This record gives sequence, structure tokens and C-alpha cells, in this order.
Amino acid sequence: MELLNYGITVCSAGKIPVGHTEFPFEFELRPRKNMKLFETYHGVYVNVQYVITAQMVRSMLSKNIEKSIEFIVKNAVGGDKDSLVHKKKSKVQFEITPQSLKNVQKQNLKHLFDFRITGHFESGVCNVEEPFMGSICVQSSKEEIKSIELQFVRVETIHYEKHEIREATEVQNVQLADGNVCHHFDIPIYMIFPRLFTCITTVCDAFTVEFEVNVVVLFKDSHMLTENFPIKLV
Repeated sequence: MELLNYGITVCSAGKIPVGHTEFPFEFELRPRKNMKLFETYHGVYVNVQYVITAQMVRSMLSKNIEKSIEFIVKNAVGGDKDSLVHKKKSKVQFEITPQSLKNVQKQNLKHLFDFRITGHFESGVCNVEEPFMGSICVQSSKEEIKSIELQFVRVETIHYEKHEIREATEVQNVQLADGNVCHHFDIPIYMIFPRLFTCITTVCDAFTVEFEVNVVVLFKDSHMLTENFPIKLV
């Protein structure tokens, strides 16, 4: 899907003098009719790239010289974005216990050991230019903990006619704690969004790009629990 495509002439035909010569230029990014621009994003099924190609047209007997390079497009920082984040900013509290696990059937709860993990995220609506912050605390656990991790996941959905393809992939994984951590101790959460593989939450007719974070706790006996939290990036 082509969002824009146009060319400009920065130098008319003629000879270039010997030595270093620069041709300054500028252009405004304008989408094609009935389309809009998206932030630069490198995903699995969805890629949004902006490429500028410089070409020097030479005489008939000489090969043209051409060079392409990608440049990054992103939303402006501040203004409406900061206002939206501030308006919708509210802490996301969570508590993880055997009873709160979504993918465990009730009859299997008796086979799980007791644990209680609490925490919070500073907001579920996040500025993609700012760190994702919060804390997590192990209140109790009858089994030793081996590791606590924060997994950042992107969810891409492609819409084609009446079909829909959805794929969730891990972007990055941040280890918050290693070993059997002290109970009743707040472990800080601090994660920088990898900008090249992250964009603002995008919903359009052709595709959607959404994001989630998973709190992953690995126990000493190799049991692992994962709790999922959708977030919105602006």
C-alpha cells in the first residue's frame, strides 16, 4: 500500500564543478488522496517505511547514479499527545493469585501452590517517547521464585476482505528480578519502548497494531505464570 510517491528536481541539467558540491532541498510529506500517514514501524506483517531516493541522471552512455535511504517519521512530541496522556493517566493496579489466573480451570486450582503478587503500572495509556514505569511486589509464595520478567508484545491484525490474520510477537523482554526475591519488597519496573519496532497504537481499515505487556513469573520447580495487560501507546 503506497502512502505517497512524488519527485522533485534539485538541480537542472548541466555540469557539476570539480570538488564538493551540495544541493539543499526540502519537501512536505503529503499523503495521497483519501489516505493518511502513519509512524515508521517495523513489524512482522505490518511495515511502514519512508524511503528517499536520490538519482543523478547521466548521459546516455553512462549509468545513472542512485542511492536510497530510509528516514523516520513519528508524531510530534508534546501538545495534544501530552494532554491526552495526562487526561487518561491513571494507575493500573493488579493482583495475581491462583484464583485470578484466567487460563486455569477451577478443578485444577487445588494442584497449585499458594502465592500472591501485587503491583501497579503508572498508566495504561503511555507516551511512546517516555519510559513505561511501575512496580511489582511478591507478598507471599510457597514456592521459591527463579525469575520475574516483563514481556513487551505487539499484536498485528491484517484485514483482508472478510478474513483477518492476527499475530502476537514479543518485541523485548526485561528481567525485573533474578532469584528468590524478598517478600513485601517493591521491585521497580522501568522499560524503554524500542522506537524502531514500536509505534503509537494504530487502527485503520487495512490493519491494526496494538500492544500488551505480560508479567511473567518463573518458579524454581519450572512452573511459569503469565498475566496479560493491554496498553495503549500515544
